[in-house]
Amino acid sequence: MNKKMKQNLIKILISLIMFVLAIVLKENTYIYYVLSFSSYLVVGWDVIFSSAKKTLNGRLFDEDFLMTIATFGAFYIGELTEGVMVMLLFQIGELFQSYAVGKSRQSITELMNIRPDYANLMVDGNEEKVDPDDVEVGSTILIKPGEKVPIDGIIIKGSSYVDTSAITGESVPRSLEIGDEILSGFINQSGLIEVRTTKEFDESTASKILELVENASSSKAKTENFITKFARYYTPAVVIGAVLLAFLPTILGSDLGLNMWIKRACSLLVISCPCALVISVPLSFFGGIGGAAREGILIKGSNYIESISDIGTVVVDKTGTITKGIFTVTQVNNFGESDVLELAAYGESNSSHPIGRSIVAYYGRPIDKNLLGEVKEFAGMGLEVDIREVSTLIGNERLMTSRGIDTPKVDSIGSLVFVAQHNEILGYLQVSDEIKEESYTFVNKLKMQGVKDTIMLTGDRKEIANKIGAKVAIDNVRYELLPQDKVSEIEKIISDKNDDKKVAFVGDGINDAPVLARADIGIAMGAIGSDAAIEAADIVIMDDDISKIAKAIKISRRTMAIVWQNIIFALGIKIVFLGLGAFGKAELFEAVFADVGVAFIAILNAMRALKRVK
Repeated sequence: MNKKMKQNLIKILISLIMFVLAIVLKENTYIYYVLSFSSYLVVGWDVIFSSAKKTLNGRLFDEDFLMTIATFGAFYIGELTEGVMVMLLFQIGELFQSYAVGKSRQSITELMNIRPDYANLMVDGNEEKVDPDDVEVGSTILIKPGEKVPIDGIIIKGSSYVDTSAITGESVPRSLEIGDEILSGFINQSGLIEVRTTKEFDESTASKILELVENASSSKAKTENFITKFARYYTPAVVIGAVLLAFLPTILGSDLGLNMWIKRACSLLVISCPCALVISVPLSFFGGIGGAAREGILIKGSNYIESISDIGTVVVDKTGTITKGIFTVTQVNNFGESDVLELAAYGESNSSHPIGRSIVAYYGRPIDKNLLGEVKEFAGMGLEVDIREVSTLIGNERLMTSRGIDTPKVDSIGSLVFVAQHNEILGYLQVSDEIKEESYTFVNKLKMQGVKDTIMLTGDRKEIANKIGAKVAIDNVRYELLPQDKVSEIEKIISDKNDDKKVAFVGDGINDAPVLARADIGIAMGAIGSDAAIEAADIVIMDDDISKIAKAIKISRRTMAIVWQNIIFALGIKIVFLGLGAFGKAELFEAVFADVGVAFIAILNAMRALKRVK
């Protein structure tokens, strides 16, 4: 609960205490009036002020205006208690609404970590630490192991593995050599490299990602508050009806007198206050949010429930969303009697590379370092190591080819690590980011909920992206995308759709934050997702089960059904009492009591949204 909500809660509690004391001490007229008006002003001054301000700006008819004239009308006809009660009920409903909606994006602190603090600028052969903004295009910068790449450029000296996950979302470090492009936001993991800058800092990739996150949410259409939309039509209808009731009967020759019709018009205004509605609607949404939370689905606001129920296209990231985001050995092939897993584990035992670590972890047995001899590493290819005094090559196809060793053609969705001795392949290991079990069924579950299209966006290579997309039955696969490309793709998807259905994007990495913010609905994987992605998202799947997106849609549709049941019920009762009030057949107390009763029944109905869905 934020500071403003806490202040509103305190305001309501103070007003409620004053109101209760006023009722208890009603015998003393002076104290009753002082406490009642004080209670009213404490809880209602901001509504009155807002109504006056909007009226001066030409925005006359909204719920604040209706509440103001209705309570003033109650005071005019001497129903002070009912007037205060109406305002209290309204503010309680507004508090629930504020709590249900909340703030979906409060910080992007983790994302800010990709912004480099400095650049090592080479000037006349000397290194100077400068602000990245001061580095011009064509300058030479030095990037040491462990440092963030500050500016986009081309490597002119050295080679290294770089962690690209903050930009591409892919967890396998990439080997870069002289002539390769390197992007700001990458992290240099091993070698010392020199880079000739090709962009200014403000135009570099990391800066663009930050700008996208800061600006994307402003171009995202917000779902309007239902009560505001409702009041746009309801309030002028009620006010016009009250004015006609006050003066038309007298003009037409009624015997009751103008004052009596004015009192009835004021009663009509009080009765017309949609207190039950402003409480029951947010509570219905709140019940849906609670029900989703029990299923491990965090929905950040009631407006998103309305949007989820209308999803027509689901766009997903690959790594950490469709796949686990954790590399493991998925296949071991021995061509002879040699244990290629053991040889690979021994060779990679001192490696810091994720693939090497995954092989050692999969081997899972103690490694006798005394059996190891000299190790030679070949950047981007693998290594040569003496194991039991036998020279062993462990690496990719490029390493084997460089030694004149033929490799078998393997249809793989992961990285292949070949093991060779005496210029002969002994076998290979397949290391891949495994597809989640639930990924195989999530598309079918989405189709059952009426989702028409599924699309995968990834920074991965075409071959791997297409194979994974086919395995999980994705309709459309788009690959080799940087974060700004993904934003462009999501905007194109939104603009190209030929209906009013919403577009949802599902992701987990820092690089997904701009796309999550730009999509109609952003859905983040919560268990392994970055803080930036979770903050930018509208919905968070807390256990990373992507199939729960279909469940979220089902929960939202059930919630919307409950919301409309409560709306129809509340308005139905309201219309009945409006009719009775217009003809003087309903007292204000009865109308307010009916309103509270409707709210109570609506609350009970809203509790159904807490039930689990199958």
